[in-house]
Amino acid sequence: MEVQVSAKQKRLRRLRCSVQNYDWGRLGSESTVARLFSLNSEAEVQLDKPYAEFWMGTHGSGPSFLIEEGESRTLKSWISENPNVLGDKVVEKWGSDLPFLFKVLSVAKALSIQAHPDKELARTLYKLQPHVYKDDNHKPEMALALTEFQALCGFVSLEELKIVLKDVPEIVELVGNEYVNQVLDVSEQDGKEKVKFALQSIFTQLMSASKDMVSKVITKLKNRLQMESQVRQLMEKEQLVLRLEKQYPGDVGVISAFFFNYVKLNPGEALYLGANEPHAYIYGECIECMATSDNVVRAGLTPKHRDVQTLCSMLTYNQGFPEILQGVPVNPYTRRYLPPFDEFEVDCCSLPKGASAMFPEVEGPSIFVVTEGEGTAYVRASEEQVREGDVLFAPAGTEIIFETSSQLKLYRAGVNSRLF
Repeated sequence: MEVQVSAKQKRLRRLRCSVQNYDWGRLGSESTVARLFSLNSEAEVQLDKPYAEFWMGTHGSGPSFLIEEGESRTLKSWISENPNVLGDKVVEKWGSDLPFLFKVLSVAKALSIQAHPDKELARTLYKLQPHVYKDDNHKPEMALALTEFQALCGFVSLEELKIVLKDVPEIVELVGNEYVNQVLDVSEQDGKEKVKFALQSIFTQLMSASKDMVSKVITKLKNRLQMESQVRQLMEKEQLVLRLEKQYPGDVGVISAFFFNYVKLNPGEALYLGANEPHAYIYGECIECMATSDNVVRAGLTPKHRDVQTLCSMLTYNQGFPEILQGVPVNPYTRRYLPPFDEFEVDCCSLPKGASAMFPEVEGPSIFVVTEGEGTAYVRASEEQVREGDVLFAPAGTEIIFETSSQLKLYRAGVNSRLF
């Protein structure tokens, strides 16, 4: 049965959103997250406190609230009472909750080496350890760079890994010749499963090494690289490893960085990550969107709970450089980033003085965040002033026109249009 969104419901709703002060976040004085959170909630920023993530959505670990509905009215409870605002197809596929979680991230130091489980594993982990894994959903995600954004993402190619094993004797010392030779002796012609087995074996051995052994080998690695830097220019990955060692001394994640692609996004470029793919954000600021979940399996570069066995067994062990999205123009001022996941897509709209852009009706809900400037939003016969820090929920079937007499930059998260 089709349930229509009423004309009364087809308006923008302002949201007051949550912040996360994880210790890898940028300090309040230099964090976009801090600035947006302060403008959004009229909260005072503590300049010496880290502000890591600004959450927009319905996840219980960082809920958004409807401003006009008073303190206790969460977006989640309002949607569950008015599921028609999601549109029929969204309710049919995901029930009466928002299928995506929208964020802004300000990263000062590396996040953990991590992966997000697929749905089946998420259900198992949630059942076994609900205190660690907070929900039973998968968490594909996409990061869209606001500044230059650095990340480790996915395993390097077999060819590159062989070079690493020849050039980094400390890895050989840590895992032993048997595992190294397994990788050196295998080739793509042996088939995917053999390559995967060799990679999984050496990576698991590395991540499972004793703390004392790891600490000893990383000290050797650091001393060697510092000495060699006197006589040659260190490679980017080597420089990164020294940076990571300063942030997380003696952590196995430091040496495991050699196994991953080092990705640098320019502003306006995006990277997407499927389930069971290893990654670690390193530095920079980004817009992030994901399925509504906070499930993370960690194994390095973190003081938090580590689950090395789960991480090493769940990974796909796909190799090669990840796809970088540039966005597809949908009008003169808006680019759309479409990952291969149903739950979400992201638009970036940048309006110069005197310009306007229309967001036509779509069959699912949207969340908009204004990151720069100010302007006016027109919905049906009404108009609303919007400015930096504003976060707006738009029900399914709502056409919106934004215009500005100065300049305006905003991002929209919505359900992936391939679903409709």
